[in-house]
Amino acid sequence: MGKGGDGGEENMAAWLVGINTLKIQPFNLPPLGPHEARIRMKAVGICGSDVHYLKAMRCAHFIVKEPMVIGHECAGVVEEVGSEVKSLVVGDRVALEPGISCGRCKHCKGGRYNLCVDMKFFATPPVHGSLANQVVHPADLCFKLPDELSLEEGAMCEPLSVGVHASRRANVGPETNVLIMGAGPIGLVTMLAARAFGAPRIVIVDVDEHRLSVAKSLGADETVKVSTNIQV
Repeated sequence: MGKGGDGGEENMAAWLVGINTLKIQPFNLPPLGPHEARIRMKAVGICGSDVHYLKAMRCAHFIVKEPMVIGHECAGVVEEVGSEVKSLVVGDRVALEPGISCGRCKHCKGGRYNLCVDMKFFATPPVHGSLANQVVHPADLCFKLPDELSLEEGAMCEPLSVGVHASRRANVGPETNVLIMGAGPIGLVTMLAARAFGAPRIVIVDVDEHRLSVAKSLGADETVKVSTNIQV
């Protein structure tokens, strides 16, 4: 089962089959549609949601009820394109936007497709993710990487987009001082994005000294360690 469409090569993926249990197993690809591309994965990041699914088989109200392919921060190389695809050619290096919106709801039609209630998002139950040899994905959601950007950096476009979106929503600019609560990966990319948007002063807060030291090394103007002890 699970031919990858590449000379009969079997397509394999990392399947989450139970708490703290991953198995490398065949992963059937759907037929390539006219507006889709088949991508050979080259870099896939590990998100906090992946860790939650691995350790608890759930993330917030999303529950893994059957085996699921994990991973959603990804980049790879185009191996095949559908008959109507004009934006990509075989060999292009691309970052994948992991969410496929419905295109029909009021949010999609209003240009805010990120709020689509029928979003099909990589590795969000029951949708399979991208930690596989190959995936099939809409070509419009595959973005060509500049030559100077590595595929590993391309896989980080998805988490970086969180920081860019936050900076845009907050109207960050040369007169905006920024406070970031949390120095995990998303807090750090948000810090980098805010700096790129021109923020002159960025303070970042966390409970973990190591994370704060990383934030400092990446350019935080000030770090604040807070206590986990809550006194009522």
